[in-house]
Amino acid sequence: MPSTRQDAWTEDDDLLLAEVTLRHIREGSTQLAAFEEVAEKLGRTPAACGFRWNSCVRKNYDAAIQIAKSQRQGLNKRRRKKQVSVSQSELERQSDPVSSLATVIRFLRQHKQEYAETSKRVRQLEKQLSEREAELEQLRTEHEELKRKVNNTEADYQSINDDYKALIKIMERARKLALLDEEDSSEEKPKFKMDVNGNLERVDK
Repeated sequence: MPSTRQDAWTEDDDLLLAEVTLRHIREGSTQLAAFEEVAEKLGRTPAACGFRWNSCVRKNYDAAIQIAKSQRQGLNKRRRKKQVSVSQSELERQSDPVSSLATVIRFLRQHKQEYAETSKRVRQLEKQLSEREAELEQLRTEHEELKRKVNNTEADYQSINDDYKALIKIMERARKLALLDEEDSSEEKPKFKMDVNGNLERVDK
């Protein structure tokens, strides 16, 4: 916040105040904005600048103030005229059938190009989708085939395992029979002879 100066106003201060205030009047701004600008430059308050302008400086610039107001009016007229000219030009351009038709044609051509590009992109996506669906169907078929082979392999394994167990049992039974035969052959068989009457009798060693 600018500090308030207590010293008296100089001629240069009054001149700066007048120049800035007249410029703001000429440009259509407010005197308050002018006082704030001067206050910032001189280190005074806007209220002090306003009081100085109204009490001392303004009466020395009555003619300059009138000229600045006239210039402001002329500037405002030129601005309004320019705005009206631009508005009329825009209105004429919009109401011009040829211009409107050209705009419509340009829009349709742009829309046609965008539609063609979109259609091309859609076809590409549809092709990619079809390829992905074909790949998925192939993978499903391969999966089913592998699943069938696994089931067949498990069935074959179960059958071989059963046959193997049966073979082990047969081999175990044959081994036991062989052991019994060996035991029987190791024992000496009794010997018999026929007597004169035709009867058999055991002959001991």
